[in-house]
Amino acid sequence: MKNYLKYIALVIIGTLGSCREEVQKPKVIYDAASKAGVLPKTDSTQIEVADLPIQMEGTNYLIHPVGDLRVYEKGSKARYGSSSVNDVSFTISNLGEYEITGYLQNLKFQKVDSDSIHALTDKPVLILTATYLKPVADKTKNQVVVYTLADADTNKDGKIDTSDIKTLYLSDISGENFTKVSEDFQELVDWSLIDSKSRLYFRTIEDTNQNGQFDKNDVLHYNYIDLASKKWEVKAYKPI
Repeated sequence: MKNYLKYIALVIIGTLGSCREEVQKPKVIYDAASKAGVLPKTDSTQIEVADLPIQMEGTNYLIHPVGDLRVYEKGSKARYGSSSVNDVSFTISNLGEYEITGYLQNLKFQKVDSDSIHALTDKPVLILTATYLKPVADKTKNQVVVYTLADADTNKDGKIDTSDIKTLYLSDISGENFTKVSEDFQELVDWSLIDSKSRLYFRTIEDTNQNGQFDKNDVLHYNYIDLASKKWEVKAYKPI
């Protein structure tokens, strides 16, 4: 009897596992991927806020993280503006060593001797990390920031979020020259800085079978950028 019950439990677990696999959403919807001009919907329950500015060591720019503070409703009454506002955190980013993380809608840049503030981008994005490459600045005087972010609603669910393809961008510390360096519709796997060569290495994966997922059957691409150069040129290499 115990063995029979154990068998039933295993069947149930296997069924639940297969159900989870079936409902897994693709990161790319190809039949709609070419539709231009379709922007993500605006969530009316979000309020834009900015954290206090950050200045990376050795730079002349302040960085203002900008993101959305979500307003949660309870019944028909919004929590925002009531006594329950104390439950809401107004901090939208975290600061590590030369790195800003969060779920940010933009970054805004301000030179320390100026009152003028300008945005990194005027397009809808979700910035996950912004990392100042201080070792490169110390060695080459090129002050570069590397970003991981989502820049398109690749799964066509009406919003840009962590379910969409993650991409790689670079900019100067001023926020100028904001440049995409990974290919469209390729998921960023990881990146790494090799200090001795001032090179940024990164891997992406291409959904070669176009099933909407990135898995073992797809192709990895290996690339690097020489950050000692003023021109950011992506070069492919083949370690295997």
